[in-house]
Amino acid sequence: MSARYAIGIDLGTTHSALSYVETAKCEGEEVDQSILRIPQLTAAGSVEDRPLLPSFLYLPHPDEHKPGDLTLPWGGDPTRLIGEHARRQGLTTPIRLVSSAKSWLCHPDVDRKAAILPPEVPADVPQISPFEASVLYLSHLREAWNGVHPYDPLAEQDVTVTVPASFDPAARELTAEAAKAVGIENLVLLEEPQAALYSWVNDSVGRWRHDVKVGDIILVIDLGGGTSDFSLIAVTEQDGALELTRVAVGEHILLGGDNMDLTLAHVVRQKLKQTGVELDRWQLQALTHGCRVAKEALLADAELASVPIVVPSRGAKLIGGSIRTELTRDEVATTLINGFFPEVSVEERPAQRARGALTKVGLPFAQDPAVTRHLAAFLSKQAGATEDLEGFVEHPHWASFLHPTAVLFNGGVFNAQVLRDRVLQVLNQWLAAEDAPPARLLEAHDMDLAVARGAAFYAYARNHGGVRIRGGTSHSYYVGIERSMPAIPGMEPELHALCVVPFGLEEGSEPVMPPQEFGLVVGEPVRFRFFGSSVRREDQVGDLLEEWSDDELEEMEEIQTNLPADKLKRSEVVPVRLRAAVSEVGTLELTAIPTHQAKSDAGASDWKVSFNTRGSSSEVEGA
Repeated sequence: MSARYAIGIDLGTTHSALSYVETAKCEGEEVDQSILRIPQLTAAGSVEDRPLLPSFLYLPHPDEHKPGDLTLPWGGDPTRLIGEHARRQGLTTPIRLVSSAKSWLCHPDVDRKAAILPPEVPADVPQISPFEASVLYLSHLREAWNGVHPYDPLAEQDVTVTVPASFDPAARELTAEAAKAVGIENLVLLEEPQAALYSWVNDSVGRWRHDVKVGDIILVIDLGGGTSDFSLIAVTEQDGALELTRVAVGEHILLGGDNMDLTLAHVVRQKLKQTGVELDRWQLQALTHGCRVAKEALLADAELASVPIVVPSRGAKLIGGSIRTELTRDEVATTLINGFFPEVSVEERPAQRARGALTKVGLPFAQDPAVTRHLAAFLSKQAGATEDLEGFVEHPHWASFLHPTAVLFNGGVFNAQVLRDRVLQVLNQWLAAEDAPPARLLEAHDMDLAVARGAAFYAYARNHGGVRIRGGTSHSYYVGIERSMPAIPGMEPELHALCVVPFGLEEGSEPVMPPQEFGLVVGEPVRFRFFGSSVRREDQVGDLLEEWSDDELEEMEEIQTNLPADKLKRSEVVPVRLRAAVSEVGTLELTAIPTHQAKSDAGASDWKVSFNTRGSSSEVEGA
């Protein structure tokens, strides 16, 4: 029996949302959507239904609230506050606020299942893991859905959860694992820029085929709370019908609304300092959350000239010892435009500064805050992204960057018209310099809800027909192969890169196998090194790269493990073939299968080792 609803979930850095489609009431591309209004605490003892669930989690002190003040329609957990009340509590007590869990979920240098959030807090403040925070946000959405649809629980529906296009396989797998932890079985992951474009297609009610034409290159710029995501989607033709093909995605850039909030906080901090008021680290954190609220209010309401901000004094009650200031519209516009969207040439690249040898563990934020420089680097790197598209108009060989013909903005930051205008102005200056026509704007209806709406549209179209964005994997993937060579003092063995997944391999397709045999070391500690490339589109399964430039391949998280030898000798090298597969949620799994002779020698018919590109997990079967 097919699911009654197709559901899209935007598990965002700043907000989460859920959109749904009742499949029986839809026909073709006439898809009628609804937004789930999510019950949440907005104050102690006050529950309201709102379309957005702020992705903030507050860990209250046991004596902070009265019994019953934190009760939700389904009961809830008084030790975990989620949503609007959590965000507000964080303004006064930031030491207990978990934010940006999504950014931590994709941080390769920390244990994402360890209790590390909030970071750097005293021992008496509880902590949770980025993974647990994601599970709790999804649990809240599940309970909100099930409360309204008790006979059609979330676990029985077709669910699409969105992720940044730049999420690596490890972060995708963790997101999928979090969804399964709350009972979601019929799960698909979808890139957020694609979801935004699906929302635009859905809102057009079929008119999108008249708004774009063959040869168009749509640039989707998704600027959320924690990340900047760039995607290029080409409009092609197949059997006389228009098709959409995702041809490139940007690298993972931790640069978004969070950076802007912190920048505004420093602007206000300097203003307070001039009046003799000094803020410590915790007060700065509270000021940052206050600037976030003020920024959103100023960008949403053109009539507001300023928004008041209250910062609690250390060791004083809020009313009696609070510090009061304000953030003005002019401060927001000037700070964000000049700091994050400067006018630059397309030849400019993000600045890289020399880092200190010692640093605290934290998020790997982008070093350059200029979104326009990151965009210039992305478009330049993808200058040849459409060359392998059959029937696509060849891009001019002299062009220094790929020329978009249309732009779609997404993300809460771009609710500000002035920021959309600035990016389009800079982009069109680049195009004019190379005698290319200006890019036109594709109007988005609701950038706070577009991703959830697009995900629901995709969930419906995937099972009931409709336009689909082709693309497959956004990178080619490689595994490192050590060359056999004599020991040389001070020199490690040469490393080659074997292509195991080609660019554009469709998720859920049949596994692929390189033709070569390799030796697998068992019975001792070993490491597997993985690489990804967003520009080497011509490589096929089995291609062995002996050398490459730094901007072609990027090393991913390695796996360290010890493969059991069992009946084999310790440190024995077993002949194997490799098999790679990409699941429907976009995670990559590589399996080493012993040759027939190796199976015979080992005395086992089903000896194999399976592992994935997430360094914290390896799976050994058989032996």
